[in-house]
Amino acid sequence: MKSKNQLVELRALGLKELLAKEQECREELFRLRMQKSTAALEKPSRIKELKKMIARIKTISKEKSKAENLS
Repeated sequence: MKSKNQLVELRALGLKELLAKEQECREELFRLRMQKSTAALEKPSRIKELKKMIARIKTISKEKSKAENLS
């Protein structure tokens, strides 16, 4: 259920907002990887969640850019 809500929210965002959200997720992923290397990571599953979120954002932004090119 959680991912469906996220998809609806992501699809409602504009292309620039999606790119900003992707950058935000990448920065958080970087911080988590650094915590992992120092063995200070509390929630390792968050890394997997962020990777999936970045993939979703990329997919949706690709769809939106294709739709803009067609119209």
